[in-house]
Amino acid sequence: MGIASGVAGGLLQVRTDTSVESFLPAGDPAVLALEEAARSFGGDPLVVIVESATEPDMEQGVLAPAQLPQLLRVEGELSRLPDVAAVYGPATVLNQIAASAQNMLASLSGRRDATRHRAEKAARERGAAKEEITAAGDAAVEEFDDRYGRLLVRGLPAGLPTLRNPAFVKQVIFDDNGEPKSRWDFVVPRKDTVSILIRPRAGLDQAGTERLVADVRATLANASLATRRTTVTGVPVVTAALGTQVRQEILLVGGIALAAIAASYLAVPWTRRRWRRLLPLMATLAATALVLSGFGWLGWPLSLGVIAFLPILLGIASDFPAYLLNAVSIRRVVVVALASAAAFASLAFSPLPFVGDLGLALAAGQLLALLAAVWYVRWRRKGGVDTDHDRRPGDGESHGARGDEGAAAEHVPDPGRGSGGHGMVARGVALALLSAVAAVGWLSFDRMTIEANPIRLAEGMPETDDIRHAERVLGASGELQLLVRGDVATPEALRWMKEAERALVVEHGDDLQPILTPRGLLDFLGTEPNQSQIDAGLRLLPEYLTHAVVRGDRRQAAMNFRLAVQDLADQKQLIEQVRAELPATPEGLDVEVVGLSVAASRAYELMSADRYLTSMAGLAGAGLVLLVGLSRRTDAVRAIFAAVLAVGWGLACAWALGVTLTPLTIVLGSLTTAIACEYSALFGGVNVRSAGRLRRTVCVAALSAALGYLSLLLSGLAVLREFGAMLAGAVALSFLAAIILNRLLPGRTATSGSAEFAERRSPHGHVSMTGS
Repeated sequence: MGIASGVAGGLLQVRTDTSVESFLPAGDPAVLALEEAARSFGGDPLVVIVESATEPDMEQGVLAPAQLPQLLRVEGELSRLPDVAAVYGPATVLNQIAASAQNMLASLSGRRDATRHRAEKAARERGAAKEEITAAGDAAVEEFDDRYGRLLVRGLPAGLPTLRNPAFVKQVIFDDNGEPKSRWDFVVPRKDTVSILIRPRAGLDQAGTERLVADVRATLANASLATRRTTVTGVPVVTAALGTQVRQEILLVGGIALAAIAASYLAVPWTRRRWRRLLPLMATLAATALVLSGFGWLGWPLSLGVIAFLPILLGIASDFPAYLLNAVSIRRVVVVALASAAAFASLAFSPLPFVGDLGLALAAGQLLALLAAVWYVRWRRKGGVDTDHDRRPGDGESHGARGDEGAAAEHVPDPGRGSGGHGMVARGVALALLSAVAAVGWLSFDRMTIEANPIRLAEGMPETDDIRHAERVLGASGELQLLVRGDVATPEALRWMKEAERALVVEHGDDLQPILTPRGLLDFLGTEPNQSQIDAGLRLLPEYLTHAVVRGDRRQAAMNFRLAVQDLADQKQLIEQVRAELPATPEGLDVEVVGLSVAASRAYELMSADRYLTSMAGLAGAGLVLLVGLSRRTDAVRAIFAAVLAVGWGLACAWALGVTLTPLTIVLGSLTTAIACEYSALFGGVNVRSAGRLRRTVCVAALSAALGYLSLLLSGLAVLREFGAMLAGAVALSFLAAIILNRLLPGRTATSGSAEFAERRSPHGHVSMTGS
């Protein structure tokens, strides 16, 4: 009862995490730089795109006087939401500029009054008459008006700076051609469209992101804006939707996988008593619950791989209890299960956290299911009940012990073997051809394309359509930053930022669009502002705007560029070119290219470079366990060879069909290794008198695994559907490799008298099989 309560308590604490961090290499410098930028300027933004309901004009559009106050209220409500670091929208920008202009007017008015007062006081102290005192004040004010009046006329030709003055709005936002000025492109990308950037606080977790997205949608739903379409998009929106999708599908896909596997175990007569056919699945369910509960107690969130985890674990981990219930050697089953767990654990070498989590969870589940099955078998035997007492006559059942545990293995001719030299030549040719196909697959692995576009992970959800709409409206939907460190508010620093921005726009104007930079914000100061002008400009502009690009201590600045979501291979090349083309920084300054796009490109780079690592690590781990654990090294070598063939055939098929790899399918090598080693090791060590029964068990194991993986075809995520189909194919190829090698490379088949399959009589007279 205590164990059940502990498991339930852990399950209640399980949480999912499909945030960006679960797809990026933890601790990598690119990720650390992204986190640093988020602490200074906020995280990757949610983007709200508001499109006017009518043709754009200053009387009826979103920026019309009747709409701007409502838009300002919406932006204010968004800025007050929990976990929001900053909100940048057109109404707030205009309001802040208007307030600054009004403050400037008030300041000038005060200075004008002070000038009159000083002039009149000086005249009074000289003993001037009343008329002379008034004349002195008028003269001083006339000089002040002559100096600043023309400046005000040029600077405020549209009249009073208020949101209800359409001339003021037009003067600030639009150029002489009626198009939005480039400096405000980040909030007014088109005449009929405005955008609001909502930057979340740094370190926001999955639950917080989902809550923030929901709050943003609710706020917009209650707004009274005349729009034809309002879109909430951005990477945080996609990851929030992905988390919701995971929680919705985990029960659906897991339940269907469970039903399919249970049906296969019940339908195939691998053991006589029907109720016992569900025992392997019960052991696996217990193991699954323990693993998930462990994640909950450890506070370890489950990522995208959790959906794939359930069918894989249910399909593979249930095999080994079935083998034990069918009186297969405990030693052999344990060794093969450990080899599979080693192959799974090799996924921890993946640079992507969610892939590593998947591997470790599978290894833990495999071992727990095995422990449950071994405990059950030992308990049955301790009670004097043979686990295989219901074998059918003709399956090789013996009612008397033959030989002893030390008897040698007996060579049994394989009916599939050819006779004489012709048979050996035929087998050699067949092995050479099959090996050649596998070699083609292994060699093509390095040349296969990896589809690493982040949107592919969420393909199938409506949020991906919103991302594409944002690209059409804004010209991009991602962001790239240049993080400048040092004294960033100096003439030298601004000069360098200007040169860097010009260099990037000239070379990559189609891919990079500056949206908010210190130089763009201060361009009203002219081409070569001095230090005092820069200081005055930063004081004049509202902190709301300056803090978006210059940190309060002026030791860090961010140059923000729009970047379209694209294949990470192309994106990686673009980022490398940006780094190479940036001009040399002045002394005391350093610059780093940061952003989600940079971190994602880094993950792609690591994944591409290490594509062989996880597969080879899986082969090495499983092979080492088999070589050490199995009493016959030939069985271990045959199992490793089967895994090499199965993985190679799968890669050859994918290459021939033009299948692109994803962050999930690239690790199929380790999973295929686990499956192929299992089938081959069991076929190769089968007891000659129980061959039919055991092979039926292996067949039902393969069938149940394939059905479990095919349940992923019901996922709403394209990446998981593809993964499920390829996993099912891996089962078929692994089974085929095991069968073929068992025929072409027959070893010494164990008999009832062999050391590994020695029989002993139970206290009740039943014959049971023990491991050596």
